[in-house]
Amino acid sequence: MNSEGIKQLVKEKYETIANHSIQTTPLSCCESSGCCSGLEFSMIGDEYQNVEGHNPDADLGLGCGIPTQFAEIKKGDHLLDLGSGAGNDCFVARAVVGETGKVTGLDFTDAMVRRAVENAQKLGHSNISFVKGDIEEMPFPDNTFDVIVSNCVLNLVPDKNKAFAEMMRVLKPSGHFCVSDVVLKGNLPEELKNDAEMYAGCVSGAIEISEYLNIIELQGFIHITVHKQKEILIPEEILGKYLSVTESIRFKESDTGIFSITVSGYKY
Repeated sequence: MNSEGIKQLVKEKYETIANHSIQTTPLSCCESSGCCSGLEFSMIGDEYQNVEGHNPDADLGLGCGIPTQFAEIKKGDHLLDLGSGAGNDCFVARAVVGETGKVTGLDFTDAMVRRAVENAQKLGHSNISFVKGDIEEMPFPDNTFDVIVSNCVLNLVPDKNKAFAEMMRVLKPSGHFCVSDVVLKGNLPEELKNDAEMYAGCVSGAIEISEYLNIIELQGFIHITVHKQKEILIPEEILGKYLSVTESIRFKESDTGIFSITVSGYKY
């Protein structure tokens, strides 16, 4: 599948999640695709309930960390959230930047942008805005933002070099990013890696952690720090869909694995 095909698949899945009735249990990206029931619960180990600014209506359970926790956000900052969804991390960030700051959410699904705008209107926040756009071609001028955050989104972007290059472009000098994302250690079995549905299950778009960190460095970021790392355990029933018993045992005994990380880096 080419880059545009992957983007279209991801867009369709997240439109489904966003349009799901808020009166019922929110769909995870796995449940909407039907490909990896149970896996998402292993990924979402971080809890927002006690985090200031958390809005349950905006929390669709799609993250793999709390990037704002390590983002060193200050009052008055202009912050950008990439793949902002229904606005969860934007509302958390807004509690930190305060009335003098500004928060912008970027998402490329119409339904998510609409849902985020509705959530912001309910809260009466005037310094939060949500914009439709592609992370690989952000609709913002150079040197706009003090801080960028993102939560389990960049792994879904086909061209990660472009994504981090764009982050470098729109950050102000001395600005920084902090993202939570999914990465691999070792080679994920091809049966899992090549399943297009898993792109909307937040796994197959992930790359090797060393490659991920190398991309960040190649785009010119400095003071790169991995703040948190946690293994994502794949349930037996999921492995059984893609691997034989022997392959599954081999996989579990190897150093190969899927991890959520929270990493930051600074622009010169």
